[in-house]
Amino acid sequence: MLASPAMTHYTILTAMLAPAFFLTATAALLASANARLARVIDRTRALLRELADDEGHEPDDRRILEDRIALQRRRSRIILRGSQLLYVAISCFVGTSLTVAGDAVLDHRFGAAPTLLAALGVLALFASSLLLAREASMAVRAVNEEMDDAHRRANRRSPLI
Repeated sequence: MLASPAMTHYTILTAMLAPAFFLTATAALLASANARLARVIDRTRALLRELADDEGHEPDDRRILEDRIALQRRRSRIILRGSQLLYVAISCFVGTSLTVAGDAVLDHRFGAAPTLLAALGVLALFASSLLLAREASMAVRAVNEEMDDAHRRANRRSPLI
């Protein structure tokens, strides 16, 4: 028994809801990753200016600045990899939606493709989340180290009485 066209459309739209929700979540993570990358770039530029103006400072201070710049470079690479995985996830979720719709129209000729694309999308989303979580912990560690260094320098300049 063939389903009515209205039921076919309803079935297609219902099957496309899960990829749409994943697309929304992935897009939100991608926006967050891009904002984080912009902050890393701004911080790196500030550190590079500080390094350029670092004449007459102690060698340890220069080494600390160079280490901070290296950390920002590592953070930017991690965010880049996370963003690339998010783009892969978006592509997979769009592919899932297209193959779900195509399956209904073409009498299930795509076979397991919608399921495989959805699984790949979820895996890419998961891997990206792990990378972005790692980068967030690096950011917190960097801020804590900068606060500790600022405290040490302040104490060096004005010893407690």
